[in-house]
Amino acid sequence: MNFLTTTQQVGKILSSIPKMWDGRKSILEMKESGFPHWKQMEWIGFYFQFLCEHYLAKVIEIPGPRYGNVRFDGLKDIPWDFKTHAMNTSSHQIIVNDSQATAQAIKDYGAVGLILSIGKILYNDEKRTFQKWHQALKGGKSKYERERIKRGAWSRLRKVSFNLQQISFIRITDDTLVKCGSFQGDFRNSNGNPRREKILIDLEEIDKELVYLVEF
Repeated sequence: MNFLTTTQQVGKILSSIPKMWDGRKSILEMKESGFPHWKQMEWIGFYFQFLCEHYLAKVIEIPGPRYGNVRFDGLKDIPWDFKTHAMNTSSHQIIVNDSQATAQAIKDYGAVGLILSIGKILYNDEKRTFQKWHQALKGGKSKYERERIKRGAWSRLRKVSFNLQQISFIRITDDTLVKCGSFQGDFRNSNGNPRREKILIDLEEIDKELVYLVEF
């Protein structure tokens, strides 16, 4: 099965996923289903991963191949990652995956794929009611939150809901990496440890890599 056929098959399936994602309902859905990432602050990206794992289980091998400590989300002809991006932001860059793992996967499979959900985000109100609700559901402040407070770092507004507008299928090759030439470093994981270098892709620079689109 070639790349375009795969994206059309997967796109048809994902065209039936919910368009409106309410934060409380989505988190409770993940929690009740036993999905391990329901506690994460960036719940929107994990909810899309949750939906992909549910809807695509019969057509994509989930999870995908592992490279060291890095694992791709799925495998169908090539390794795939499931990502989410807010369209109501000034940035058109997205963090893809570990640079070493991506380079090796491209060497092994010829390319890697990105299934990217794009939509409009509504952020928390000034009283942070959603943040407080999620924190209480988790049983209080996480270790990462306590460490953030100790460091004196600012607390980001929480994303309350997501209105899905489109799902893009992007093919990443060595040529893509050369074109982007941008990497993310000096960031921290949720446990506060330094994050391995990851690839940044500018969506405005990769028109040729966008091979299929599902609009809602």
